[in-house]
Parts: sequence; C-alpha cells; structure tokens
Amino acid sequence: MSALTYEDARDELVAVVARLEAGGASLEESLRLWERGEALAARCQQWLDGARERLAAVRAADGPDSPTAGTAADEQEDDR
Repeated sequence: MSALTYEDARDELVAVVARLEAGGASLEESLRLWERGEALAARCQQWLDGARERLAAVRAADGPDSPTAGTAADEQEDDR
C-alpha cells in the first residue's frame, strides 16, 4: 500500500466504490472491498496531509510578506 502513488490509490478507490455501488457482490467480497477502500482512503489522506505540510513549510520559509504565505483563515477556507 505504501508504494501506491496518490493517483493510483485514488483511481483504485474510485473502482472499489463503483464496485460496491453496483451491488451484486457477496457479503464476504463486499467486506473485502470495504476494507480495501478504507486502506486506500487512508493512503490518499496521507498523501494529501503530506502535500499540505510541504505547502505550509514553503509558506513559512518564504515569510509572512510572501505571495505564497497564507493566513490561518486562508488555510481553514482551503479545508472546506
């Protein structure tokens, strides 16, 4: 799982969700798909959190007067 890129994890997650929404899977297969989807969603979140941390580090390094520097309100707005 840790070797998956964000795009690979996201694409597989989309496929898992589509399979679950289509129905017709056995209970056992549905549970397996659900567990895989949870793991993929967690991997995507790791990538997104890492990207957010990298952006925050760049903003902090540039200083408060930099055009890339955001305020706490800007970052909260981005989370919505």
